Amino acid sequence: MISRRLFLGTFATGFLGLTSYASAIEPLYRLAVTRYDLPLPGWPKGAKPLKAALVADIHAVDPWMTLPRIEEIVATTNALDADIILLLGDYMASIRLKNRSLMPGEWAPVLAKLKAPLGVHAILGNHDYWWRDGPEPVQRGLEAVGIPVYMNEGRKITQDGHDFWLTGTTSALSSPLYGFPLGHGIHYGQDDLKRALAAVTDDAPILHMAHEPEMIRHMPERVALTMSGHNHGGQIALPFIGRPAVWMKDDPSARYMYGQFNEAGRNLIVSGGLGCSMLPIRFGVPPEIVLLQIRSAANKLA
Repeated sequence: MISRRLFLGTFATGFLGLTSYASAIEPLYRLAVTRYDLPLPGWPKGAKPLKAALVADIHAVDPWMTLPRIEEIVATTNALDADIILLLGDYMASIRLKNRSLMPGEWAPVLAKLKAPLGVHAILGNHDYWWRDGPEPVQRGLEAVGIPVYMNEGRKITQDGHDFWLTGTTSALSSPLYGFPLGHGIHYGQDDLKRALAAVTDDAPILHMAHEPEMIRHMPERVALTMSGHNHGGQIALPFIGRPAVWMKDDPSARYMYGQFNEAGRNLIVSGGLGCSMLPIRFGVPPEIVLLQIRSAANKLA
């Protein structure tokens, strides 16, 4: 027979162990690379596959996302030998359990070390609007180190003689009300998808960066792929239970918590991101860099 004291002691030990892992090991030391092969109907037949690395939700803050940790993320991303690197927003942190937030002038020079033949491109996330100084220092910090920030705009990119469009919208949660939750489908962001897509002047395929994945609900079929972060994969994924954030979160983004989605032919990839929000914990959702291989659906996988 197991005594009550032994049971409670074992339970307490296990709970403390899991708590320590979720707060001190997984968010701080694990770093996964998640790969997707994406055959897209609109991608040019015969075009070389495009390798795109997605870096989302850094949330630079001491001690949960320090400069050495960002250096590690940069080095791991560069080692993937991607053709293009896309930064999907939320560089700033609004987490309360912290020593201090890291300023754009600190982390932007580290991100400047990211290298890819087709460049590094960025959008802003909701936390880049919600922190005390607003989005302007974040945008200036990135642009000062040569990383363009897409504020509802787009540009054509050429790879080996084949063109595609890269477009980006700013956060759909960019409210001037600090930290005001979305809730019940209320929309109050500064994102402007129509304006971003107005940059497109021909029938080359479009890759779109949108921080919040629920943007896919408004995406026209003309867009070959939407890439997002924002939800951190829920930060917790429990065996047999799944992701509590899916049923706890009362807004449209809960449907697109993590992974690959196809909404009536519209493709979406949602990164689990790298940092933490609200609480500095991750369990079953390790920080990740996403590597996409984008190719024509008419081409066989090499």
